[in-house]
Amino acid sequence: MSTSPSTPAPESTSAAGTAASPATATPSATADATEAVVARGVERIFAGAKGAEVTALTGIELTVRAGEFVSLIGPSGCGKSTLLRLIADLDEPTAGVIRVFGKTARQARIDQAYGIAFQQAGLLPWRSVAANVELPLQLHGIGSAQRRTRVAELLELVGLSDFAGHYPDQLSGGMQQRVAIARSLAEQPRLLLMDEPFGALDEMTRERMQTELLRIRAETGAAVVFVTHSIPEAVYLSDRVVVMSPRPGRITDEVDVRLGDAADRGEDLREDAAFFAGVTAVREALHGHEAAPATGSARGVDVR
Repeated sequence: MSTSPSTPAPESTSAAGTAASPATATPSATADATEAVVARGVERIFAGAKGAEVTALTGIELTVRAGEFVSLIGPSGCGKSTLLRLIADLDEPTAGVIRVFGKTARQARIDQAYGIAFQQAGLLPWRSVAANVELPLQLHGIGSAQRRTRVAELLELVGLSDFAGHYPDQLSGGMQQRVAIARSLAEQPRLLLMDEPFGALDEMTRERMQTELLRIRAETGAAVVFVTHSIPEAVYLSDRVVVMSPRPGRITDEVDVRLGDAADRGEDLREDAAFFAGVTAVREALHGHEAAPATGSARGVDVR
């Protein structure tokens, strides 16, 4: 679907002017239960060599609404993946509070409130496609009949029903990532955490996978927090792009992309004026007005 010329231009809001609650507010389980992710005053400091400290994140204020697609973008080393790991309870903040649907990050992980996918698919080579997708269900004691039904639904969702009996080394990179996405959806999470899941793919496959992800998101209604270095990828996929500064990572800007519902976005959107306006807005937020790309030059722009 091509966005009409009347589509509102993307809006950029500095970190000081975002709709997020002030840092002094402490999130409550009741108040934040309808929000997919709430981070307040989050800081992460790592121990360095000879007693030195490295501040990876500081003053992070972020709210991701239920069903919303939010991309995190910024230069390498700015803490995007660290923030995702904190949300996933794969690491703990030095200071601040994170809640996922009103729960602590730890409780959300225990309750399987989210699914997660990384740049590498991480499939077990000795298990078939169906068996890889089935693994989370098996680990959590779901009965075999229910597992088979759910796996069949997921493989249909990602377009791999005919490959259920294949093994990872028989699949292309894009197909392996679809298996990984299906596995992340196994327990019907309301939140997906994705750390550059298409970063290792060639550009053509990457663009196809982006469109597939939009379709899957439209069908599942899950919120998504998506880490990427690619400005066009962030704009094409997102409702909102969160811009982060070099280390120590801070949220310096947010761009409301406004390109329509996920179900209505298609390949022609990449040539639409609203898409190029979104790319320009995000690039300006990252690098300033002088660094904005010329119209028509959006493909391949990243911040590595």
